[in-house]
Amino acid sequence: MIPRYSRPDMVAIWSPETKFRIWYEIEAHACDAMADLGVIPRENAEAVWKAKDVQFDVARIDEIEAVTKHDVIAFLTHLAEHVGSEEARFVHQGMTSSDVLDTCFNVQLTRAADILIGDMKALLAALKRRAYEHKDTMRIGRSHGIHAEPTTMGLTFARFYAEMDRNLNRLEKARYEIATGAISGAVGTFANIEPAVEDHVCKQMGLEPEPISTQVIPRDRHAAFFAALGVVASSVENIATEIRHMQRTEVLEGAEFFSTGQKGSSAMPHKKNPVLTENLTGLARMVRSAVIPAMENVTLWHERDISHSSVERMIGPDATITLDFALARLTSVVDKMLIFPDNMLENMNKFPGLVMSQRVLLALTQAGVSREDAYTFVQRNALKVWEHRTDFKEELLADPDVTAALSPAEIEEKFDLGYHTKHVDTIFARVFKD
Repeated sequence: MIPRYSRPDMVAIWSPETKFRIWYEIEAHACDAMADLGVIPRENAEAVWKAKDVQFDVARIDEIEAVTKHDVIAFLTHLAEHVGSEEARFVHQGMTSSDVLDTCFNVQLTRAADILIGDMKALLAALKRRAYEHKDTMRIGRSHGIHAEPTTMGLTFARFYAEMDRNLNRLEKARYEIATGAISGAVGTFANIEPAVEDHVCKQMGLEPEPISTQVIPRDRHAAFFAALGVVASSVENIATEIRHMQRTEVLEGAEFFSTGQKGSSAMPHKKNPVLTENLTGLARMVRSAVIPAMENVTLWHERDISHSSVERMIGPDATITLDFALARLTSVVDKMLIFPDNMLENMNKFPGLVMSQRVLLALTQAGVSREDAYTFVQRNALKVWEHRTDFKEELLADPDVTAALSPAEIEEKFDLGYHTKHVDTIFARVFKD
């Protein structure tokens, strides 16, 4: 992933230096376990730890791989250069490359998940704060992009909080599912290595042993992991799209923070563009692009092929680095977002009283008017407001069919905005469980 959309802690997880450090720890812990079992001499296992403070030379490993055409062998050769050929002769005994590669990959994914879970908790805190801040800030709800009925900005933030809270649960489950390791040897039968070695390595690396592997850890786990990232990315885009709509000139109910010295357009100095949320929409697409390849990786030939390998070398870093950046950027957008309550009320009253049509419809039916007739009475008056920008309440008061069923006071009562916020506290209690 390019530096523009990267944050250092997540990038570090995917660096070659980190990868080789994890490989080394897997091999060293495996040697310890084999020494405990009496399979290899204790002094050889202890000798491997001579490299515990070594900064492995990535360029040297690449140089060796250019000859061996095998990354794990290249690393083991470089490790022997530090430990000594004789001392390192039992390293990797009974293991296959996938034992190292798959266990390392899952360590990296669990570490990435930990960062993403932290990101999500920060986003939830920002959404909750803004929800309570604007719990009673009235705005118009829209369906099909058209004014529907009143709601509050707090409920909008609360809705996004609930969605992201579900996503936190998805990330935690994805982390749990991916946190397995395998040290089971060729085709996963433990023929040349004891299961106790796998148990020890996994415990040391913060993983659970894979119940049954072949020569690889089953890729349905990885498919579920990247699918969870894809859902989170879609939720990021959901929030970003709402903010982008709110910032449109003709709406302007909310906007991204515009800092001192910031420029909106190289050609038009007046512009304030929602560039951050537009960027988030694009980043979400990139994260989701990892989902289908991860699904396709589930199908491998027999006990192993490497068709998944090249895919994972790309989607592992790219999807996690991108989502980490996106969640942090969205948190900042939500935290600093400008809200314009006066514009919300002005928009809601653009067609005076029109958004109260359902209340009048229901009142007419409760007063004994058939639903068909009640709908006709209300709609014909609503259309006058659409076409001539008249006042909906005044049109109703002038309609004899409506006034035959409802008194002026009853009509007036149907235009109370507070009617639409009477259950906000109930909804907040459900969402935030305070």
